[in-house]
Amino acid sequence: MYHNELFGLRLRKLRNRDKETQKDLAEFLGVKPNQIGEMENGRGATTLAKLALLCEHYNISADYLLGLTDEPRPLTPEEAGKHRKEGTE
Repeated sequence: MYHNELFGLRLRKLRNRDKETQKDLAEFLGVKPNQIGEMENGRGATTLAKLALLCEHYNISADYLLGLTDEPRPLTPEEAGKHRKEGTE
């Protein structure tokens, strides 16, 4: 079941794993840094388009971010074990 708090915790974990700042992620998504903080603190949500960008950026399934699974499965098998830090494409 989806909870903003769980989404936020997982987003923060992924961002910290890749040593990104909230500002870095905000620039990638085209939002203000305080919006990242709101999402990470469970007080804000995101759009489906930005959710898709997050999944591609971190190579993670939406199911994991949304709390539908506890297994952080990669989107693409060839990217498993890698952490993308490419910015916008």
